[in-house]
Amino acid sequence: MNTPYDFNDEKNQIVYVKAVNVADLPKDVRAEAGDLEQLYAVHDADGQRLALVADRRMAFTLARQNDFSPVPVH
Repeated sequence: MNTPYDFNDEKNQIVYVKAVNVADLPKDVRAEAGDLEQLYAVHDADGQRLALVADRRMAFTLARQNDFSPVPVH
């Protein structure tokens, strides 16, 4: 969860934010999530996960701070 990602290399400026159950993530990520049951993932247009964050507001803030337009996924 602490792997740096250079958001400025992306050509498509839309990213997708979706809730992810911690139980569905790899063991090492689950360990870092602590007692959280859900995280929020930020994905690019190709579906590649760019980031995992603790809450929805943080995911949208992260995207906007990196000049992306976040779109929620239901």
